[in-house]
Amino acid sequence: MSNTENNIFERLKKGETISSNDNEAYKMREASFATKKLLVEMNNATNPAEIRNLLSKITDTDIDESVTVFTPLYINYGKHTKIGKNVFINFDCVFLDLGGITIEDNVLIAPKVSLLSESHPIEPTERYSLNVAPILIKKNAWIGANATILQGVTIGENAVVAAGSVVSKDVPDNTIVGGIPAKIIKEI
Repeated sequence: MSNTENNIFERLKKGETISSNDNEAYKMREASFATKKLLVEMNNATNPAEIRNLLSKITDTDIDESVTVFTPLYINYGKHTKIGKNVFINFDCVFLDLGGITIEDNVLIAPKVSLLSESHPIEPTERYSLNVAPILIKKNAWIGANATILQGVTIGENAVVAAGSVVSKDVPDNTIVGGIPAKIIKEI
């Protein structure tokens, strides 16, 4: 196996469950603390260009100048987050991205939204292991305030997630979902 295939972050991208006994598990914490250092700087910045620049460093991508982020924003890793153009991220959002988060163009994310691509096994003896699955938010979706999107979920194009919802299953294009767990309310 090549060094890249052994890398814990590449294994996470492939959806591998990481045991708490994994000999590279410590690298996830190290990376999170490195990200936190940049987050402190970003969350104290007031200039939109500086915020985008720091977010570019956190995500290791180019954040387009059409993206607006109202800080604070909390990300535990960053390098598995991809953000499209003309995206608006409001205050106090949380992105746990070890499983991958993709936000396509023209997405609106309201305050206090949590995108959680990570979870843990139900079995108590395995609970400290990490399960991951990517989150995809398609073009022109709107995620309402205080909504939570769980691992492995795709939010469809033009879809709306009502405020306070917990989304555990894929949301079809052109629908409005709401509730806990979120269910289709109506089609757009």
